Amino acid sequence: MADPSADTDSEDEIPAGWEERITLDGEVYYANHITQTTQWEHPLSGKKKVATGELPYGWERQIQDDGTVFYVDHVNKKTTFTDPRLAFAETESSRKTFRQKFDGSSTALHILSGRDLTGKYVIITGANSGIGFETARSLAFHGAHVVMACRNLLSGQECCDRILAERPGVKVTVMKIDLASLGSVKDFAEQYKQKEWPLHYLICNAAVFGLPYTRTEDGLETTFQVNHLSHFYLTKLLWDLLMKNAPARVIVVSSESHRSGDLNALNISEEKLSPPASAYWDLKAYNNSKLCNVLFSLHLNSLLSRFGVTSVALHPGNIMYTGIQKHWWFYRLLFYMARPFTKSMQQGAATTVYCTVAPEMQNVGGMYFNNCCRCPTSSAGCDEELAKALWDISEKILRKRIGRPI
Repeated sequence: MADPSADTDSEDEIPAGWEERITLDGEVYYANHITQTTQWEHPLSGKKKVATGELPYGWERQIQDDGTVFYVDHVNKKTTFTDPRLAFAETESSRKTFRQKFDGSSTALHILSGRDLTGKYVIITGANSGIGFETARSLAFHGAHVVMACRNLLSGQECCDRILAERPGVKVTVMKIDLASLGSVKDFAEQYKQKEWPLHYLICNAAVFGLPYTRTEDGLETTFQVNHLSHFYLTKLLWDLLMKNAPARVIVVSSESHRSGDLNALNISEEKLSPPASAYWDLKAYNNSKLCNVLFSLHLNSLLSRFGVTSVALHPGNIMYTGIQKHWWFYRLLFYMARPFTKSMQQGAATTVYCTVAPEMQNVGGMYFNNCCRCPTSSAGCDEELAKALWDISEKILRKRIGRPI
C-alpha cells in the first residue's frame, strides 16, 4: 500500500484522511477520518502545536444552541467553523526560542496578521506622511486607538480621513504637536492627559533631514531639537502614563546613519549637540541626532524597564522616498533615483510595528533593530556612559529653556 504521505513536501502538510483542528484553549490536535481517532501529535512530524492569544481583530466566537462553535469575521463579513488562530499556531519548541520570523521584505500588515490591538492606545509623532502614516494605518486596522501627533493638522486630518475611508469605524485621532516648540510638546502632553486615555505605545517617529541652518523658537538647532530633544521631553512628560499602563513600550525610529555620528564622552556638550551656524553641516547634524536616538532609547530602558516599560531603537530602511528629503533638490534627486531599489512604505513601517507589538518583544528593551531583527549598534551607540551623559545634558538644556526641573 502506498505511503499516504509520499506526495507531501513539508512536515506541516497533513496526509490524506487527516484534519487539523484546535481546541478553545488553543491546543492543536489531529483527527484521522479513516480510523476515527484523534491525537495531539502531528501525524508526520510528531510535533505538538499551540496557538496563543485572543482571536484576531474583527473576529468573534459564537456558540449555537446545540453547542456548535463558529467564528464571525466582522471585517470581511464571513462566517467559518474554523478557529482563525489555527493559521498562527506554532510548534511548542519554536515558541520557546527567540527566532527571526520576518525580514526586510516583510510588511507591517504581514507582521500584524492575527493580532487584535483593541483597547491599546498608541501615539505616533509625524504620522501624517511616509513611514509614520503606514504605521498609523496598520495599527488602526488591527484595533488600536491611534493618535496621530502632527505639526500640520490639515495634512493630519486628510491622512486620518484616508484611513477611515479605507476602513470605516477604526479609531484614529489627530492632535497638534510641533517638535520645534517645547511649549507645543508640553501642550500636547497636557491635552492628551486631559482626555484620561491610557498609553501603551509611544512611537517617536518624526524627524527632519537636510535642513539649512535654522534655530527653533527655543534657540536650539532645529535638527537636534526635532529629532531628539523634543522626543526626550515628550517621553518624560508621558512616562507616568506609560508606567501606569505597563507593560508599555517606547519605540524610537533612528537610522543606520547613527554609525556616522561623531559624539563621544570627551566632546559631548550643548554646543556640540546644538552647534552655531559656523560649525553646522546638515548631514553631521542628522547623523548625531540619530545617534542621540539610539543612546536615548538605551538609557531610557535602563531607567524604566524595572517598571514594565521597555524601549528599543530601530532603522526603518535606506534612502526611502518618504518626504524627509524635501529640503534640498540634490537630496530629492538622490532619493528619487534610489526609489526603485528601496523598501515600500509598508516595508519601511514593518520594523516599527514589529518592535511595537510582536509577542516575542515583550519585556525586550535596550536594543537596536533593523529588518525586524536585532543587530549591533555602532560602538558609540552601546556606550552606556555616553548615553547617561547625553541624558544629563538633555535635562540641563531643557531646564534652561523651561525654567524648572523636568
